[in-house]
Amino acid sequence: MTSTDRDWMLQALLLAERAAEEQEVPVGAVLVAQNRVLGQGWNQPIKKQDPTAHAEIIALREGAKHLGNYRLPGTTLYVTLEPCAMCVGAMLQARIQRLVFAALDSRAGAVCSMFRLLDEERLNHRILWEEGLLSERSIALLQTFFQARRR
Repeated sequence: MTSTDRDWMLQALLLAERAAEEQEVPVGAVLVAQNRVLGQGWNQPIKKQDPTAHAEIIALREGAKHLGNYRLPGTTLYVTLEPCAMCVGAMLQARIQRLVFAALDSRAGAVCSMFRLLDEERLNHRILWEEGLLSERSIALLQTFFQARRR
């Protein structure tokens, strides 16, 4: 991973903080191509009353609108938490090139924790992925959020 990757993940972390401020699970996502933001999002299922309003889905929707195409080749998606099965499915449909995520999600992660969907050989698209970038910051944000909710 590069310093540019780090910068984009810092942007995703700012979006995750925004989700926390809105009492949503703090996850942020930034979709990038050629060092430009095409889309970004933070978790908003409560606010939007939409179970699909995950940070990744919102970023992909913005990116598709920006490009005028539901396919997003050559893009990288930066996410603060390992994506769930729904979000991995959307990334595959969008044909993103690369995924970089911060923290593992042992309860719902569909890249390498709970499921390994991107390793499925029968899929007709491959997404390169890397995990762990700024994971400590993402984990701390999530822990603080859930500790506050339990009080």
